[in-house]
Amino acid sequence: MLCEGVSMEYQFHWNIVFNKMPQLLNGAFVTLHVSVLAMLIGIAIAVLLAIGKMSDSKAISFIPTVWVEIARNTPALFQIYMAYFGLGAFGIHLSPYVAVLSALIFVNAGYLTETFRGGFQAIPKTQYSASKSLGMSSVQVYRYIILPQMFRRIYHPLTNQFVWSILMSSLGILVGMNELSGETQRLQSLSFRTLEFFIVAAIMYYVITKFVLLSTSLVSKRIFKGDI
Repeated sequence: MLCEGVSMEYQFHWNIVFNKMPQLLNGAFVTLHVSVLAMLIGIAIAVLLAIGKMSDSKAISFIPTVWVEIARNTPALFQIYMAYFGLGAFGIHLSPYVAVLSALIFVNAGYLTETFRGGFQAIPKTQYSASKSLGMSSVQVYRYIILPQMFRRIYHPLTNQFVWSILMSSLGILVGMNELSGETQRLQSLSFRTLEFFIVAAIMYYVITKFVLLSTSLVSKRIFKGDI
């Protein structure tokens, strides 16, 4: 039973949100910026970790194994807190942007290492030995033979990880980063129009992820001739 005098009619004030759209768009740009950087650096690290983890040497595979175990079995929020608050205990003070970027790189690299390892193992070993017999160095074999085939095989999981990176960047709100969620929180706290601001933010996240998926689909059709 509703208390007498309490109204259930909510009055939306969209004009307040639309007037702050430049700030929201700037937050969306920060979200994309940190996500793209985290993916690019994470991919580069993951390739090295995957190669190291496939090594027969326990000394070489130790670091990749520990990295993957921590990244895949602890929350992304934990990584962000450790980068922002944990390192501060040792006198290393990172800005919110760098802390979130570092955490996303760490987690992306951990997940992608296993994805890349599966892609590498799907390529017949005979291709490596055949390439070496033609006089190619190990670097040339990976650059021209192995890596192109590996990326073709794991392209779709790679795009899924990119979307994950975009959505997880929203955790930056907890350390004061002014990405889309952080900027939304700041603006709604000034205007008290929580529902309107977060509805618009949710729509913006949806548009961003759909744009990324469409773009990666077009890229795959151009580079891989649509056969992945």
